Amino acid sequence: MAQLLSRFFRTFTSSTSRMASTTAPAPIPEGAERATVAAGCFWGVEHLYRKHFGDKGLYDARVGYIGGDTESPSYKLVCSGNTGHAEATQLIYDPARLSYRQLLEFFYRMHDPTTLNQQGPDRGTQYRSGIFYHSPEQEAVAREVTQKANEQWWGGKIVTEILPAGQWWDAEDYHQLYLTKNPHGYECPSHFLRNFPDLK
Repeated sequence: MAQLLSRFFRTFTSSTSRMASTTAPAPIPEGAERATVAAGCFWGVEHLYRKHFGDKGLYDARVGYIGGDTESPSYKLVCSGNTGHAEATQLIYDPARLSYRQLLEFFYRMHDPTTLNQQGPDRGTQYRSGIFYHSPEQEAVAREVTQKANEQWWGGKIVTEILPAGQWWDAEDYHQLYLTKNPHGYECPSHFLRNFPDLK
């Protein structure tokens, strides 16, 4: 029942007009790097990254939209499936303490990358699995980690897309830190940390 109420609230709130996010991102320290991933409902993705890496070099995690072709998309528009955007999480991290490879290995542990346009009960292109790289070096790491995770963890079934990061749009304020503000809010059941052996 709590999940149904939370999902109703999510849909109801998104029916309001699109407003720019007023929750300012944390200042980006010099030398910080950016990683962008999509793994289904962005509430749980952001929450798990903060929980796991908050004291290990993660400066900030924001939820938003990427991969589409509509200017300033709203949650309601993204959920229509007509904008091409994915719900995504953008991570700002200290590469001296936390590597891009670690972030991507975690990505493949914390969601199911084998379901096309779906995570758990959430269906639609906005819930697709994706890595949006910001440099040729990130692309190389993304392809290597994806190949290894596919062979060693997911039986050759990974459908994750690997694309250059285009325009990022912050999601509305109520989506930012959603599960911190609403501890009993909806979490996709496919978002949990799998106990896989280390990649070789």
